[in-house]
Amino acid sequence: MVRISDFQIKDVVNVADGKKLGNIGDIEIDVQTGKIEAIIISGSGKILGFFGKDEEFIIPWKNILKIGEDVILVRYKDSSEYKTNEEEGS
Repeated sequence: MVRISDFQIKDVVNVADGKKLGNIGDIEIDVQTGKIEAIIISGSGKILGFFGKDEEFIIPWKNILKIGEDVILVRYKDSSEYKTNEEEGS
């Protein structure tokens, strides 16, 4: 069994360019099925979660390629496929 706190300390890395996207700040769960639908990545522009750009990436669960001991590898190629807080009107 894995806890969400274990996921939150892992760096999320884009396999397309090798860049760190940030860390998991939240997850989306389908309450009907109990399955994780997406992970929400807190942008690395924030300091202690308060200062900086309010940017986050929503990555569908199907785009997670590998969960390792220290990193989570995701497929992130086209920015139009992902939403940010600014696009959602938050």
